[in-house]
Amino acid sequence: MAGREKRRRVAALDGEERRRRRRRQEEAATLLHRIRGLVRWVVAEVAAGRSPTVALHRYQNYCASASASAAAAAAASPCACSYDVPVGTDVLSLLHRGSHASRLNVLLRVLLVVQQLLQQNKHCSKRDIYYMYPSIFQEQAVVDRAINDICVLFKCSRHNLNVAFSIPVSIEAIKDVVSVADYILVVEKETVFQRLANDKFCERNRCIVITGRGYPDIPTRRHILFLHLPVYCLVDADPYGFDILATYKFGSLQLAYDANFLRVPDIQWLGVFTSDFKDYRLPDCCLLHLSSEDIRKAEGILSRCYLHREAPQWRLELEAMLQKGVKFEIEALSACSISFLSEEYIPKKIKQGRHI
Repeated sequence: MAGREKRRRVAALDGEERRRRRRRQEEAATLLHRIRGLVRWVVAEVAAGRSPTVALHRYQNYCASASASAAAAAAASPCACSYDVPVGTDVLSLLHRGSHASRLNVLLRVLLVVQQLLQQNKHCSKRDIYYMYPSIFQEQAVVDRAINDICVLFKCSRHNLNVAFSIPVSIEAIKDVVSVADYILVVEKETVFQRLANDKFCERNRCIVITGRGYPDIPTRRHILFLHLPVYCLVDADPYGFDILATYKFGSLQLAYDANFLRVPDIQWLGVFTSDFKDYRLPDCCLLHLSSEDIRKAEGILSRCYLHREAPQWRLELEAMLQKGVKFEIEALSACSISFLSEEYIPKKIKQGRHI
């Protein structure tokens, strides 16, 4: 009986994997067909002596008000920002002089590489593409922008292009994932990750600890989404830590066209908070004053519309930090004891629901 049930589960998993593989193949075939169509059209336009033009939508996942009063007004009125609706259009023409012609030239060259990758079912890195035409691309950022343009043009994500950012290339290709973890803990820094690893935090708390080593890259965010577990985030109590936290929840402006597929909307801010300094009676030497750059960063973040729309409690915490003019790092909690973070701070905060 047990053997029959096991065979049934294996058959169900195999069937699901076949359906996923078929769906990926169909998506790749559709994208390849559209790329070929665009390339043929561009060639035909140039051969006929016409200037081919390509329209690229511009997206933004947030807008920023110029002042605090404007931000308050924006909070009271609906915002036009959207994860799905473009806010403008760039028109690129191959035969026009200037940066637009160069941008379209680069886009087409990268597109030919992507077409080859899809045809051969191979993957390569952004750096591989750069070294195919280094005299034309001149710098890596040019290739990065072209990849973004292609994603916007064809309404797809980067992984659909077979351009690898890390290994594994396709998270969707992973199957039979079994985990006993109750949640994911995202930490801002490698040093904090190593502290938790040294304290065997995962073993004692049935969780998965992930670090993006600062601002998270695409694979880190996709991996978190793939696991379908509650997510808590631990960052420094400073404007840059807050901005890293916001990148996980809302996505980045640079990848706004894909933000809806890269953001972790249900992520919970576990700490550290400015109020933790007083609550845990940390020594005054752990407290640092916000620099002028910190203040400018905080004011810029506070002007973002999504803090008014979707995270008013987060906004209040950042306002309190700015008002007090102070900051401190996660590692300051070690003033209590070397393992205070792993043995007291994180477990009790999660158990007591002290997160926002």
